[in-house]
Amino acid sequence: MKFSSLIPVVLVAAVLTQGCVSNKKYNDLQSNYDQLKEKTKDLNQKYQTSQQDLSGSSTRVKSLEEQIASEKANSASLQSALDKCLSSTNQGNVNISKLVDEINASNKYIQHLVNTKNTSDSLNLVLTNNLTRSLSREEMRDVDVKVLKGVVYISLSDNMLYKSGSYEISDKAGETLNKIAKIIKDYQSYDVLIEGNTDNVPISQPNIRNNWDLSALRASSVVQSLQNNYGVDPKRLTAGGRGEYNPIAGNDSPDGKARNRRTQIIITPKLDQFMELIGKAPEQATEPIKE
Repeated sequence: MKFSSLIPVVLVAAVLTQGCVSNKKYNDLQSNYDQLKEKTKDLNQKYQTSQQDLSGSSTRVKSLEEQIASEKANSASLQSALDKCLSSTNQGNVNISKLVDEINASNKYIQHLVNTKNTSDSLNLVLTNNLTRSLSREEMRDVDVKVLKGVVYISLSDNMLYKSGSYEISDKAGETLNKIAKIIKDYQSYDVLIEGNTDNVPISQPNIRNNWDLSALRASSVVQSLQNNYGVDPKRLTAGGRGEYNPIAGNDSPDGKARNRRTQIIITPKLDQFMELIGKAPEQATEPIKE
Protein backbone atom coordinates (compact mmCIF):
# COMPACT_ATOMS: atom_id res chain seq x y z
CA MET A 1 0.00 0.00 0.00
CA LYS A 2 1.31 3.42 -0.98
CA PHE A 3 1.95 6.13 1.54
CA SER A 4 -0.76 8.49 0.03
CA SER A 5 -3.58 6.03 0.58
CA LEU A 6 -2.99 6.09 4.34
CA ILE A 7 -3.73 9.81 4.80
CA PRO A 8 -7.59 9.78 4.38
CA VAL A 9 -7.84 6.87 6.75
CA VAL A 10 -5.93 8.77 9.41
CA LEU A 11 -8.09 11.84 8.98
CA VAL A 12 -11.33 9.83 9.17
CA ALA A 13 -10.13 8.10 12.28
CA ALA A 14 -9.28 11.43 13.85
CA VAL A 15 -12.69 12.84 13.06
CA LEU A 16 -14.47 9.79 14.44
CA THR A 17 -12.51 9.78 17.65
CA GLN A 18 -12.63 13.51 18.25
CA GLY A 19 -16.18 14.04 17.19
CA CYS A 20 -17.10 17.35 15.62
CA VAL A 21 -14.23 19.73 15.21
CA SER A 22 -14.09 23.44 14.72
CA ASN A 23 -13.46 25.06 11.37
CA LYS A 24 -10.04 26.15 12.54
CA LYS A 25 -9.00 22.59 13.37
CA TYR A 26 -10.50 21.35 10.15
CA ASN A 27 -8.57 23.86 8.19
CA ASP A 28 -5.42 22.92 10.04
CA LEU A 29 -6.01 19.26 9.29
CA GLN A 30 -6.75 20.08 5.65
CA SER A 31 -3.54 22.05 5.44
CA ASN A 32 -1.58 19.19 7.01
CA TYR A 33 -3.23 16.80 4.62
CA ASP A 34 -2.31 18.92 1.63
CA GLN A 35 1.31 19.17 2.85
CA LEU A 36 1.50 15.43 3.42
CA LYS A 37 -0.02 14.82 -0.01
CA GLU A 38 2.55 17.12 -1.61
CA LYS A 39 5.38 15.38 0.24
CA THR A 40 4.00 12.01 -0.77
CA LYS A 41 3.93 13.14 -4.41
CA ASP A 42 7.50 14.34 -4.11
CA LEU A 43 8.59 11.09 -2.51
CA ASN A 44 6.88 9.10 -5.28
CA GLN A 45 8.72 11.15 -7.90
CA LYS A 46 12.02 10.59 -6.12
CA TYR A 47 11.19 6.89 -5.88
CA GLN A 48 10.46 6.70 -9.61
CA THR A 49 13.69 8.61 -10.34
CA SER A 50 15.63 6.24 -8.08
CA GLN A 51 14.14 3.23 -9.85
CA GLN A 52 15.15 4.69 -13.20
CA ASP A 53 18.67 5.42 -11.90
CA LEU A 54 18.88 1.90 -10.50
CA SER A 55 17.82 0.42 -13.84
CA GLY A 56 20.40 2.57 -15.67
CA SER A 57 23.09 1.59 -13.18
CA SER A 58 22.24 -2.09 -13.62
CA THR A 59 22.56 -1.67 -17.37
CA ARG A 60 25.90 0.07 -16.98
CA VAL A 61 27.12 -2.61 -14.56
CA LYS A 62 26.15 -5.32 -17.01
CA SER A 63 27.94 -3.48 -19.83
CA LEU A 64 31.04 -3.09 -17.65
CA GLU A 65 30.94 -6.77 -16.74
CA GLU A 66 30.77 -7.63 -20.43
CA GLN A 67 33.72 -5.31 -21.15
CA ILE A 68 35.71 -6.86 -18.31
CA ALA A 69 35.03 -10.35 -19.67
CA SER A 70 36.07 -9.20 -23.16
CA GLU A 71 39.27 -7.60 -21.85
CA LYS A 72 40.10 -10.75 -19.88
CA ALA A 73 39.71 -12.84 -23.05
CA ASN A 74 41.84 -10.35 -24.99
CA SER A 75 44.49 -10.42 -22.24
CA ALA A 76 44.56 -14.22 -22.32
CA SER A 77 44.95 -14.14 -26.12
CA LEU A 78 47.81 -11.64 -25.86
CA GLN A 79 49.52 -13.74 -23.19
CA SER A 80 49.24 -16.82 -25.41
CA ALA A 81 50.71 -14.90 -28.35
CA LEU A 82 53.51 -13.61 -26.11
CA ASP A 83 54.30 -17.12 -24.89
CA LYS A 84 54.49 -18.37 -28.50
CA CYS A 85 56.69 -15.42 -29.46
CA LEU A 86 59.05 -16.08 -26.55
CA SER A 87 59.17 -19.76 -27.46
CA SER A 88 59.91 -18.89 -31.09
CA THR A 89 62.58 -16.39 -30.01
CA ASN A 90 64.27 -18.99 -27.82
CA GLN A 91 64.25 -21.47 -30.71
CA GLY A 92 65.59 -18.73 -32.96
CA ASN A 93 68.38 -18.05 -30.48
CA VAL A 94 69.29 -21.75 -30.52
CA ASN A 95 69.31 -21.82 -34.33
CA ILE A 96 71.39 -18.64 -34.48
CA SER A 97 73.84 -20.20 -32.04
CA LYS A 98 74.12 -23.30 -34.24
CA LEU A 99 74.63 -21.13 -37.30
CA VAL A 100 77.35 -19.11 -35.57
CA ASP A 101 79.11 -22.33 -34.55
CA GLU A 102 79.01 -23.61 -38.13
CA ILE A 103 80.29 -20.29 -39.49
CA ASN A 104 83.14 -20.31 -36.97
CA ALA A 105 84.02 -23.90 -37.88
CA SER A 106 83.89 -23.03 -41.57
CA ASN A 107 86.09 -19.98 -41.06
CA LYS A 108 88.54 -22.10 -39.09
CA TYR A 109 88.66 -24.66 -41.90
CA ILE A 110 89.11 -21.92 -44.51
CA GLN A 111 92.00 -20.54 -42.49
CA HIS A 112 93.44 -24.05 -42.29
CA LEU A 113 93.25 -24.33 -46.08
CA VAL A 114 94.84 -20.90 -46.48
CA ASN A 115 97.68 -21.86 -44.13
CA THR A 116 98.15 -25.15 -45.95
CA LYS A 117 98.20 -23.39 -49.31
CA ASN A 118 100.70 -20.85 -48.01
CA THR A 119 102.88 -23.68 -46.72
CA SER A 120 102.60 -25.48 -50.07
CA ASP A 121 103.41 -22.29 -51.97
CA SER A 122 106.45 -21.73 -49.77
CA LEU A 123 107.67 -25.29 -50.36
CA ASN A 124 107.15 -24.90 -54.11
CA LEU A 125 109.10 -21.65 -54.09
CA VAL A 126 112.00 -23.24 -52.20
CA LEU A 127 111.91 -26.29 -54.52
CA THR A 128 111.97 -24.05 -57.60
CA ASN A 129 114.78 -21.87 -56.27
CA ASN A 130 116.89 -24.89 -55.30
CA LEU A 131 116.43 -26.43 -58.74
CA THR A 132 117.17 -23.27 -60.74
CA ARG A 133 120.27 -22.57 -58.64
CA SER A 134 121.58 -26.06 -59.32
CA LEU A 135 121.23 -25.76 -63.11
CA SER A 136 123.90 -24.14 -65.25
CA ARG A 137 123.21 -21.30 -67.65
CA GLU A 138 123.52 -23.71 -70.57
CA GLU A 139 121.05 -26.15 -68.98
CA MET A 140 118.56 -23.35 -68.34
CA ARG A 141 118.26 -22.88 -72.11
CA ASP A 142 116.66 -26.36 -72.33
CA VAL A 143 114.86 -26.36 -68.96
CA ASP A 144 111.87 -24.18 -68.01
CA VAL A 145 110.69 -24.18 -64.38
CA LYS A 146 107.29 -22.71 -63.45
CA VAL A 147 104.79 -22.84 -60.60
CA LEU A 148 101.19 -22.79 -61.82
CA LYS A 149 98.22 -23.10 -59.42
CA GLY A 150 100.36 -24.63 -56.70
CA VAL A 151 102.02 -27.19 -59.00
CA VAL A 152 105.69 -27.19 -60.10
CA TYR A 153 106.26 -27.76 -63.83
CA ILE A 154 109.73 -28.63 -65.12
CA SER A 155 109.67 -28.58 -68.92
CA LEU A 156 112.57 -30.30 -70.75
CA SER A 157 113.20 -29.89 -74.48
CA ASP A 158 113.43 -33.05 -76.59
CA ASN A 159 116.75 -31.86 -78.09
CA MET A 160 118.36 -32.10 -74.68
CA LEU A 161 116.62 -35.28 -73.51
CA TYR A 162 116.47 -37.69 -76.43
CA LYS A 163 118.47 -38.88 -79.34
CA SER A 164 117.18 -37.53 -82.64
CA GLY A 165 113.84 -39.14 -83.65
CA SER A 166 114.03 -41.55 -80.70
CA TYR A 167 112.71 -42.09 -77.20
CA GLU A 168 116.11 -43.14 -75.81
CA ILE A 169 117.66 -40.76 -73.24
CA SER A 170 120.71 -38.93 -74.60
CA ASP A 171 124.05 -38.87 -72.77
CA LYS A 172 124.00 -35.11 -72.23
CA ALA A 173 120.66 -35.36 -70.39
CA GLY A 174 122.15 -37.40 -67.56
CA GLU A 175 123.60 -34.52 -65.55
CA THR A 176 120.38 -32.51 -65.74
CA LEU A 177 118.20 -35.48 -64.76
CA ASN A 178 120.56 -36.16 -61.86
CA LYS A 179 120.00 -32.63 -60.49
CA ILE A 180 116.25 -32.95 -60.91
CA ALA A 181 116.29 -36.35 -59.20
CA LYS A 182 118.07 -34.88 -56.17
CA ILE A 183 115.35 -32.25 -55.78
CA ILE A 184 112.63 -34.89 -56.16
CA LYS A 185 114.21 -37.04 -53.47
CA ASP A 186 114.50 -34.06 -51.11
CA TYR A 187 110.73 -33.57 -51.23
CA GLN A 188 109.34 -36.96 -50.24
CA SER A 189 105.79 -35.63 -49.74
CA TYR A 190 105.35 -34.96 -53.47
CA ASP A 191 104.35 -37.24 -56.33
CA VAL A 192 105.91 -36.92 -59.78
CA LEU A 193 104.11 -37.15 -63.13
CA ILE A 194 106.23 -37.42 -66.28
CA GLU A 195 104.24 -36.19 -69.29
CA GLY A 196 105.39 -36.53 -72.91
CA ASN A 197 104.30 -34.06 -75.61
CA THR A 198 104.98 -33.85 -79.36
CA ASP A 199 104.34 -31.57 -82.31
CA ASN A 200 101.81 -32.48 -84.99
CA VAL A 201 104.27 -34.04 -87.46
CA PRO A 202 103.39 -37.74 -87.90
CA ILE A 203 106.07 -40.21 -86.75
CA SER A 204 107.40 -42.62 -89.36
CA GLN A 205 109.11 -45.48 -87.58
CA PRO A 206 108.10 -49.12 -87.81
CA ASN A 207 108.00 -49.71 -84.04
CA ILE A 208 106.10 -46.49 -83.19
CA ARG A 209 102.53 -46.19 -84.45
CA ASN A 210 101.87 -42.48 -83.88
CA ASN A 211 102.62 -39.46 -81.69
CA TRP A 212 100.63 -40.99 -78.82
CA ASP A 213 103.10 -43.87 -78.73
CA LEU A 214 106.11 -41.55 -79.05
CA SER A 215 105.01 -39.25 -76.20
CA ALA A 216 104.21 -42.17 -73.88
CA LEU A 217 107.51 -43.96 -74.69
CA ARG A 218 109.52 -40.81 -74.01
CA ALA A 219 107.76 -40.29 -70.66
CA SER A 220 108.39 -43.93 -69.76
CA SER A 221 112.09 -43.54 -70.62
CA VAL A 222 112.44 -40.60 -68.22
CA VAL A 223 110.58 -42.47 -65.46
CA GLN A 224 112.85 -45.50 -65.80
CA SER A 225 115.95 -43.31 -65.86
CA LEU A 226 114.91 -41.55 -62.63
CA GLN A 227 114.23 -44.91 -61.01
CA ASN A 228 117.14 -47.00 -62.28
CA ASN A 229 119.90 -44.41 -62.59
CA TYR A 230 119.09 -41.89 -59.85
CA GLY A 231 117.24 -43.86 -57.19
CA VAL A 232 113.83 -42.15 -57.21
CA ASP A 233 111.15 -44.30 -55.58
CA PRO A 234 109.05 -45.71 -58.46
CA LYS A 235 105.94 -45.56 -56.25
CA ARG A 236 106.09 -41.79 -56.58
CA LEU A 237 106.40 -41.84 -60.39
CA THR A 238 103.75 -41.87 -63.13
CA ALA A 239 104.38 -41.86 -66.89
CA GLY A 240 101.87 -40.45 -69.37
CA GLY A 241 101.74 -39.28 -72.99
CA ARG A 242 99.58 -36.53 -74.47
CA GLY A 243 100.78 -36.76 -78.05
CA GLU A 244 100.28 -33.61 -80.10
CA TYR A 245 97.10 -32.57 -78.25
CA ASN A 246 98.57 -30.34 -75.53
CA PRO A 247 100.45 -27.68 -77.51
CA ILE A 248 101.83 -24.50 -75.93
CA ALA A 249 102.60 -22.86 -79.29
CA GLY A 250 101.46 -23.01 -82.88
CA ASN A 251 102.73 -25.84 -85.09
CA ASP A 252 102.97 -23.54 -88.10
CA SER A 253 106.61 -22.61 -87.46
CA PRO A 254 109.79 -24.51 -86.57
CA ASP A 255 110.11 -22.60 -83.31
CA GLY A 256 106.52 -23.43 -82.29
CA LYS A 257 107.01 -27.10 -83.10
CA ALA A 258 110.25 -27.15 -81.08
CA ARG A 259 108.41 -25.70 -78.06
CA ASN A 260 105.65 -28.31 -78.34
CA ARG A 261 108.17 -31.18 -78.41
CA ARG A 262 108.80 -31.32 -74.69
CA THR A 263 108.64 -33.57 -71.67
CA GLN A 264 107.20 -32.14 -68.46
CA ILE A 265 108.08 -33.28 -64.96
CA ILE A 266 105.10 -32.25 -62.83
CA ILE A 267 105.62 -32.25 -59.07
CA THR A 268 102.43 -32.27 -57.00
CA PRO A 269 101.35 -32.96 -53.38
CA LYS A 270 100.48 -36.61 -52.77
CA LEU A 271 96.84 -37.45 -53.44
CA ASP A 272 96.40 -39.18 -50.08
CA GLN A 273 97.60 -36.03 -48.31
CA PHE A 274 95.08 -34.01 -50.29
CA MET A 275 92.29 -36.40 -49.29
CA GLU A 276 93.46 -36.22 -45.68
CA LEU A 277 93.18 -32.44 -45.91
CA ILE A 278 89.63 -32.73 -47.25
CA GLY A 279 88.85 -35.11 -44.39
CA LYS A 280 89.66 -32.37 -41.90
CA ALA A 281 86.62 -30.37 -42.94
CA PRO A 282 84.37 -29.42 -39.98
CA GLU A 283 81.42 -31.67 -39.29
CA GLN A 284 78.09 -30.28 -40.38
CA ALA A 285 75.15 -29.91 -38.03
CA THR A 286 73.24 -33.16 -37.74
CA GLU A 287 69.94 -31.29 -37.56
CA PRO A 288 68.85 -28.83 -40.24
CA ILE A 289 68.42 -25.25 -39.11
CA LYS A 290 64.75 -24.38 -38.84
CA GLU A 291 63.55 -21.11 -40.21
